[in-house]
Amino acid sequence: MATPAAPADDDDDDIVFNVEEVQKIVRDNIEMCLGGNTYSHSRAPQWISIITDKTLTRLNKMNKPFKYILRITITQKNGAGLHTAAAYYWDTATDGTCTVRWENKYMYCIVNIWGLALQI
Repeated sequence: MATPAAPADDDDDDIVFNVEEVQKIVRDNIEMCLGGNTYSHSRAPQWISIITDKTLTRLNKMNKPFKYILRITITQKNGAGLHTAAAYYWDTATDGTCTVRWENKYMYCIVNIWGLALQI
């Protein structure tokens, strides 16, 4: 008697960082929060808190087994340069990162998100 084949493991899709899905969440939250606002040094910390809270809430609602790290930069559009770098040592099969760069006439908002799979 033959042993039935094991069903395909659909859970593997749950343990992959979906860049497009995360970028959409971030773009929606940035647009909702910053929209047509002009740059304000005093309001930037509040905007960062709102974008962070809303993004993490939506990421957690996806019920994916990940730890998330966010870095948000809001800067006035004034011709100044900005350079950043990062290096990773992780599982390239499951972990991932994405960057969303948003701008309007007055400011830039750059959001970096890292998703690190939990090994349960």
